[in-house]
Amino acid sequence: MLIKQADDLRYSDITPKSLYFNRRRFLAGVPAAFLGARELLSPSARARAGTTKLTAAKSPLSTTGEKITPEDDVTHYNNFYEFGTGKEQPADLAKNFKTSPWTVSVEGDVAKPRKYSLEDLMKVAPLEERVYRHRCVEAWSIVVPWIGYSLSALLKEAEPTAKAKFVAFESLYDPKQMLSPFQAGIPLPYVEGLRLDEAMHPLALLTFGMYGETLPPQDGAPVRMVLPWKYGFKSVKSIVKIRLVSGQPPCTWNEVGANEYGFYSNVNPNRDHPRWSQRKERRLGEFGKRDTLMFNGYPQVAGLYSGMDLLRYY
Repeated sequence: MLIKQADDLRYSDITPKSLYFNRRRFLAGVPAAFLGARELLSPSARARAGTTKLTAAKSPLSTTGEKITPEDDVTHYNNFYEFGTGKEQPADLAKNFKTSPWTVSVEGDVAKPRKYSLEDLMKVAPLEERVYRHRCVEAWSIVVPWIGYSLSALLKEAEPTAKAKFVAFESLYDPKQMLSPFQAGIPLPYVEGLRLDEAMHPLALLTFGMYGETLPPQDGAPVRMVLPWKYGFKSVKSIVKIRLVSGQPPCTWNEVGANEYGFYSNVNPNRDHPRWSQRKERRLGEFGKRDTLMFNGYPQVAGLYSGMDLLRYY
């Protein structure tokens, strides 16, 4: 019998106690018909059900020289607690997620608040394809060709007032389509936040697609954030509200466990998670581990945090 040694274990092999009990509650509370059997389709077909092609120019802001992670790995290993606490569950449980019609409200401390249809939102700026590294706090990472435009284009159109210092995001929560907060193990709707200068950085990508098509449901359809220098939980999915505010907004994981999930959540290999090291990471689809890079290898954002204690403000 082959017994895994500690050095061979992936962090995803180790189930935190809180998630273990959440999964038991989830399985007890979700009807068997909702869990269902997987469709008799390939992973790519399941991932792409209902998606459409997107045309986007290649962006000079892309990461270069790294192999893109296979699409099936990215679309079938997700954190999306509204559709399950297991990594494989969202691809199945979100497949019938209805994302049309869709509205995103931009409001708060802005001169020009507005509610955007998805179609209008996608026309604010030209779409670009950007290949970004994207790292999860659980110490796994991916390289994905995302499609979108810099969030700054939308914020500039809204004209932030002098009071605006932060940007608060809110995901859709529809109890008819999603799990209950009890089943998900977190408060819902999911909320996130950034400092305004972080949100205005060109790398902060308002994202509508990946791998040349619109986002599949389990990856945050129809619109999400991708911040390549931050841990993955900052990349809020299925956005319905963007609000500019004067004070630091609440963030779901920071509220649930502030000792594990900081407001800034910058990738910092020197700041360990309380339950594991952040110095190494495992790229999905690959064997072995690689060194984790400060800011996930995006030094162009370092100036945003000049003078800050990045062990404290992580």
